[in-house]
Amino acid sequence: MQRALWSGAISFGLVHIPVEMFSAEKRSELDLTMLDRRDFAPIGHKKFNKETGAEVAREDIVKGYEYETDQYVVLSDEDLKRANVKATQTIDIVTFVEASEVPLTYYDQPYYLAPGKGGDKVYALLRETLRRAGKIGIAQIVLRTKQHLVALWPMQDAIVLNTLRYSAEIKALDEFKLPDTDLKKAGISEKELTMALSLVEGMSEQWEPAQYHDAYRDDVLALIHRKVSEHQTKTITMPDKHGASGASGSAKIVDLMALLKESLAGKTGKGGSAKSKFDADDAQTTSPAGKKSNVTRLPSPKKPTVARAKAAPAVKGTKATTVSKPSKDAKAGKTATSPRRARA
Repeated sequence: MQRALWSGAISFGLVHIPVEMFSAEKRSELDLTMLDRRDFAPIGHKKFNKETGAEVAREDIVKGYEYETDQYVVLSDEDLKRANVKATQTIDIVTFVEASEVPLTYYDQPYYLAPGKGGDKVYALLRETLRRAGKIGIAQIVLRTKQHLVALWPMQDAIVLNTLRYSAEIKALDEFKLPDTDLKKAGISEKELTMALSLVEGMSEQWEPAQYHDAYRDDVLALIHRKVSEHQTKTITMPDKHGASGASGSAKIVDLMALLKESLAGKTGKGGSAKSKFDADDAQTTSPAGKKSNVTRLPSPKKPTVARAKAAPAVKGTKATTVSKPSKDAKAGKTATSPRRARA
């Protein structure tokens, strides 16, 4: 059982539910170590005293608030807790709302709540009440030194707590240049919208999150294995003169109707009814002057497929997490090396 990040209670009305909070996120990012390119030694980071330059141990570091230049009020963890004991120990539900009323841009970080000692019955009661009501609880909680707005909602046997961004943290849409929602002003015809809806319907399926994974991470790990097997552990690949391959050099005019027809044809087969239904209209795009525009047809979008992990070549006696650091002899021009471990 993993260690709880926070423990306290959910409170609404006179109901008090002891809970413990656990991270619901499992990161699998590549753990790449920063190296000095001159000798490939790992780069370290340390906390130091800006007055003396001496390194400071973790246990000697305290928090302080600068109320005047170079004048601080020292605050311990106990001080921060005593400032408002209830706020630091309670998930205080202030209201219940429809889940659809909270825009996705407000959701931030998910956590699982598990019942604390003696809290099973009231925990289950809140979970089933939320499920039956079809609502989510909007609450506030203090984590570290910040009060967060959060949403509580039922998921299978658990109550999930999702931190929410405050409205002031969300940029207003009027800061961006966006197409008008009026179809005519956006230059979209009803026919194009109908075809797009048909394409969406044809590509729709049940949500199965397990079929998606980080294919880019797999590709990078395969590259690491290949470099190890080819003894290219110290080879630094420089960027191409013309940038990444496949990048488009200029904007192209797109025949939207043609792309939609091709996409629908790809879903129904050549000569299918979905395509022939719209063939009566002219698919040729013309410029405002009445001349044929230089239209480039893009490849038909395909139904998303599950990315497969690339098999990494087996390397006898070599691990992908091993990076060799030049020894003193190597720096002097010899080929001897001493292994240095790096996280991959």
